[in-house]
Amino acid sequence: MSTLSGPGDSVVNVYINHDKKFAFVEMRSVEEASNAMALDGIILEGAPVKVRRPTDYIPTLAATLGPSQPNPELNLAAVGLAPGSTGGLEGPDRIFVGGLPYYFTDAQIRDLLESFGSLRGFNLVKDGETGNSKGYAFCVYNDTSVTDITCAALNGMKLGDKTLTVHRAIQGTVEPKPEQESTLLHAQQQIALQKLLLQPAALLATKVLCLTQVVQPEELMEDEDYEDILEDMKVECSKFGTLVNVVIPRPNPTGEPTPGIGKVFLEYADVEGSTKARQGLRGRKFGGNAVVAVFYPENKFAEREYGG
Repeated sequence: MSTLSGPGDSVVNVYINHDKKFAFVEMRSVEEASNAMALDGIILEGAPVKVRRPTDYIPTLAATLGPSQPNPELNLAAVGLAPGSTGGLEGPDRIFVGGLPYYFTDAQIRDLLESFGSLRGFNLVKDGETGNSKGYAFCVYNDTSVTDITCAALNGMKLGDKTLTVHRAIQGTVEPKPEQESTLLHAQQQIALQKLLLQPAALLATKVLCLTQVVQPEELMEDEDYEDILEDMKVECSKFGTLVNVVIPRPNPTGEPTPGIGKVFLEYADVEGSTKARQGLRGRKFGGNAVVAVFYPENKFAEREYGG
């Protein structure tokens, strides 16, 4: 089948089953069929539309025929449509995330997944009648090189009485490549902090923000360096709201472990300030690393418990 497109009708053939409310649509090219996948999740007459490949679709074979993903420059707005939340969820890099507690929201799950990179597509599967979560989701990253890193870091992670099952939706190897080992190690170290997003006490925004990936312990040893970093942090983070306090735990001169080392805690006068800071800071690159920013329990901060 040709991958070329041009003027004229893109649809070659349509079969509609009115009783079961589904249809098969044949496009004139591979490219246009892949572009049509961008319609997945759009709202039509008040209901979301599900667009899927046929059950006999083989991604590896299809990849030899033409593009398997929608063109990133596709402009749905030109025809009055907005992308759906599930768009871009096809292909060999689609990730299955199972074992999710039913009370987790879309936003909470996205926050956890986006600690590894931005998402091209995400879908928390819900019951069609009640709208309640079914406890599993699918996602695809813009940078597909983090797919196996995410699977390795999250698979088997315990959340309360649940254990996550995370793997490629199309089963295959989920082992990171040797050159990805350092990234995986870092991801595993950071995932404990991300659990804060999934604890009942931390589901709501607080006035305190906890940052990682901003400072390294060795940068905090000298007083002059420490004061410079503290001042820079105050100046930069005051742009988002009224900053009440900045705490950057320092290494203990005796060599004893210091709770919260490598983290930065920002206390704002109100939740609006901390929320703006979280949106503005997370994902920003410091020293080549993307900042992780999560709300931190105010009671723990008040008690100077920085190791949570």
